[in-house]
Amino acid sequence: MKTILRNKAFYLITGVGMLCSIFSCNKNWLKPKPLSFYTPENTYNTAAGLKGALVACERNMRYIWYGDAAPVITQLIFSDVAVEGTTDKSGPAQNMNLDITPDAPLNDINHNRIGYFWSEGYKGIKYANTVITYIDLPKWDTTNPKQLAERNAILGQAYFQRDYRYYHLVNEFGDVPWVGKIYNKPKLDFYSVKREVILKQIQQDMRFAVQWVPYGVDKGEVSKGACLQLLTKIDLALADFDDAIKDASEIINSGQYHLMTQRFGADKGDATKNVIWDLHQAGNKDIPDNKEAILLVIDKPDIDGNFSGGMQVMRQTVPDWYQHINTPDGHLGTSDKVGIEIDQSTKYGRGIGRCRPTWYSTHEIWSNDTGDLRHAPGNWMNMTDLVYNNPALKGKDSYYGKNLQLYNSAGKILCTDTIRDWFDWPYYKLYIPDDINTPPRGGNGDWYVYRLAETYLLRAEAYWWKGDLTDAAADINTIRARAHGQPVDPADVNIGTILDERARELYYEELRKVVLTRIAYDFAITGKQAPNGKTYTLADFSKDNFWYDRVMTKNNFYNKGVITNHGDVYTMSPYHVLWPIPQDAISGNTQGHINQNIGYTGAENNVPPLTKIPIN
Repeated sequence: MKTILRNKAFYLITGVGMLCSIFSCNKNWLKPKPLSFYTPENTYNTAAGLKGALVACERNMRYIWYGDAAPVITQLIFSDVAVEGTTDKSGPAQNMNLDITPDAPLNDINHNRIGYFWSEGYKGIKYANTVITYIDLPKWDTTNPKQLAERNAILGQAYFQRDYRYYHLVNEFGDVPWVGKIYNKPKLDFYSVKREVILKQIQQDMRFAVQWVPYGVDKGEVSKGACLQLLTKIDLALADFDDAIKDASEIINSGQYHLMTQRFGADKGDATKNVIWDLHQAGNKDIPDNKEAILLVIDKPDIDGNFSGGMQVMRQTVPDWYQHINTPDGHLGTSDKVGIEIDQSTKYGRGIGRCRPTWYSTHEIWSNDTGDLRHAPGNWMNMTDLVYNNPALKGKDSYYGKNLQLYNSAGKILCTDTIRDWFDWPYYKLYIPDDINTPPRGGNGDWYVYRLAETYLLRAEAYWWKGDLTDAAADINTIRARAHGQPVDPADVNIGTILDERARELYYEELRKVVLTRIAYDFAITGKQAPNGKTYTLADFSKDNFWYDRVMTKNNFYNKGVITNHGDVYTMSPYHVLWPIPQDAISGNTQGHINQNIGYTGAENNVPPLTKIPIN
């Protein structure tokens, strides 16, 4: 309940912070008046006040994975693992060459959520900067070790929240403006800052944070482990592979976390389940028995500010299985109604196929892993595991209650839209019981931001960059052993091996676009030969990069130019390695200059980015 109560404080505290932000450019408002009680001096002059601003950061992290057309889907469709599966209209991000422009709808559930990562990124930075700017408003006695530790822990958590957003921004948009404090008047003279400069600054911030932020915090709060995980990612982004190994090892060897290899949680006694199932059930993620979770976002039914519709993950990621699939006898075969004799909506969710996985993520990465628990019956759903459940079939069609099939005996396809309606999915991860929506979409549930399985894969990658294939394989095999997967041989390890394991382990958790773009930068920085035999440079980054080559090799929609039933074609170009800076951000910055990324209109006006963090 402690986490829940902390989040219930959000509206009072961040509402105050929002008012301070809105009125900060009006100096008369700061004069003592009855309504000026909620000034920064009155709000952030205690440790509790500062922590309240951090609650806003913690809550807003949740938005990435929650709600209709959750922003994480935009990350996945700019990668090798998924595409936008909406096929009944134009607008969703499928024809990237046409749809992704600086002035397009970039934060719309019917198009894409690129703009979310820009606007929400800087909103999170603002909340974190509130704490950083006012950290010394409380009268800390820094000669008292306990007070010094409390001050610096709060500051370290604020650095994490700011740097978490910047780490994403520079691996989504490249060079971006630096906002390092709260301004007391409108500022319209921002300039783009080199990605490397920002990464070095946030690396420095996080080295401070790991010294002071403790391990023992409430669920949903930033711990030392979370700071080390982010620092490891920043190390990798800077090609500081030795530091990445050191920082990841500190987490692994801390004794604070361990991979969950034994049964636990609500279904522990159910012999038909296994530890992979336990690990991903909504009610098991924040319990004390779960030692794998490093950082969570918390979503309980009684938290103020939760989404009235719940997480909705089943709506986003499950196929539209209930309205376009016929029996071999030609009758509509499925129904999404709840409470019927064969109720498949309650068990699996009523999906719309918006996040449509690729052949690579549903078949290729599992081709040699018949024993992997992540792809085992009961955890993984094949379309042919569903049955014809339309009540109207009973007594009229012999296929009622039998398993779905894609073709009839004459070879005629029985599904009218295989993009949206027919694909397999990781049921164990994407199932959340729903007592909010009818039919079910996926209710309230916590979600992993960081967990120890990823730490092992981050360290494996750092070992690979260093040429240490033995240790890289050992870390990969630690994850594979838990899932009962076949071990990989050190000689077979490359960046593709690591990305394959991330796709198996971290689907719908990791921000896949950020990961692939960060790796593309590493290839360009190091000049190391990629598995495809190519080398890359920063000079031609937007024209020739690993991200594009990886996506076009693995994503069977973009590389084949698949056309939807609505007539839209799946396309992508190398410059999409970086997203467009939203045009309104550039246009509104009238006294400075924010560069546009190469490949988009406006890039011809670019100026050299700043090579130092601006002071003001």
